[in-house]
Amino acid sequence: MSQFRTGMFAAFLASATALAPASAFAETISGALAKAYQLNSTLNSARAGVRVTDEGVAIAKSGYRPTITGSATIDYSNTHSRPEFGHRTTELTTGSFGVEIRQTLFDGFQTKNNVAAAESRVLAQQQSLKNDEQLILFDAASAYMDVIRDRQIAVLRERNLQFLSEQVRAARSRFDVGEGTRTDVAQADASRSAAVAQLAAARAQAKSSEAIYRQLIGEEPNSLKAPSPLAKLLPKSLQQAMALAQEQHPAIVATERMVDVAAFTVKSTEGQLLPQVSASAGVSEAYRDSSPDTTGQNGRSTSAGIGLQLTVPIYQGGRTSAQVRQSKESLGQARIEVDVSRDQVRAAVTSAWSQYQASAENVSAIRETVSAAQLALEGVIEERNVGQRTTLDVLDSQADVINAQISLVEAERNVVVASYAILSAVGNLSARRLSLQVAEYRPEEHYNAVKDKWYGLRTPDGR
Repeated sequence: MSQFRTGMFAAFLASATALAPASAFAETISGALAKAYQLNSTLNSARAGVRVTDEGVAIAKSGYRPTITGSATIDYSNTHSRPEFGHRTTELTTGSFGVEIRQTLFDGFQTKNNVAAAESRVLAQQQSLKNDEQLILFDAASAYMDVIRDRQIAVLRERNLQFLSEQVRAARSRFDVGEGTRTDVAQADASRSAAVAQLAAARAQAKSSEAIYRQLIGEEPNSLKAPSPLAKLLPKSLQQAMALAQEQHPAIVATERMVDVAAFTVKSTEGQLLPQVSASAGVSEAYRDSSPDTTGQNGRSTSAGIGLQLTVPIYQGGRTSAQVRQSKESLGQARIEVDVSRDQVRAAVTSAWSQYQASAENVSAIRETVSAAQLALEGVIEERNVGQRTTLDVLDSQADVINAQISLVEAERNVVVASYAILSAVGNLSARRLSLQVAEYRPEEHYNAVKDKWYGLRTPDGR
């Protein structure tokens, strides 16, 4: 074995040894999505927002419950008088304390409808959270593929620069021995300079994609394993995908729940025009101490009482009527929003399906283009070596090869991303559907923990 072949073989073994640990611990797209599901700040903020909404049910249910208030007062006075035969001082201390309980008996069904509206709002927020999870998982998958694509493009640009540097060296060698021209050298130099700029741009784009990956997934991208499209999880046809999306997409279900919220809000607002009935009961004790006691009223007294109050609204200046009309308009808007969501989902399904099919066809076609361009380049180099082609022909052929390779990288990225887009568009891009190795977040657990609480300042997680 020649010295050159021995060196190349040793270098290959060294590079293989260096790359083996990275390949063994390469990040998969499932692992990256699991991290995004746990660590993404935007998604965790959305989960916190759902927990905030959960408390609205407990707040609404407080209208069913009594209110108890306690009160206490104490007063002290000191009076100096100057009668004709001397000074006299009078001290007076009075105080009272008591407890009162009030209970609403009838409020025009406002509390009932407020509770129903709050419960519907919670269900809407839970569906919105599912939609947010889908969006984050899709963005994370796109970021994962963007890093792979941009890193591969940077490698291709680097190889292109190496190839063009070799062409510059060969052009100068041929010029030195009189077999080439200055034009050949200048053309090779120009192509190499352009390749340097393209490599710098490709590396910058790769860094940008890595930063977006870090933002969405929460960790730096190390070695990433190229995934395959989610072909097995996709619907069989566009029609099936459309039907699934219209039936189950969380964005549509969320807007439908908001229609319920608006309808209950109309009923609650109308309840302000109905009579209100409340009951109250209280007990109090008064204390009086006067020195000297000139009235004979010193001592303690206890009183208790119960009452029933009926309030009949007659005219509120038009405020309540305007609120009723406003809530009815909000209900109409909510119904329109359902149609808007359906249209958006329908468009997203069609777009994702079309992109997936086009990208899958492009991959096969561009692979053939890459093979053909590579063969053409090898032939042009051989013809240039025997004087039948020019350096410019070689440079043009190399440009065709690098452009085809970059197009292939982009097409492979697009077909994977489009498969995730279809799952997202039909409402199936979830941790459970993707079988991510992560504990699924269940918003109903927090809701069940707080919806019927009568008292307590601590949140279910102990804060």
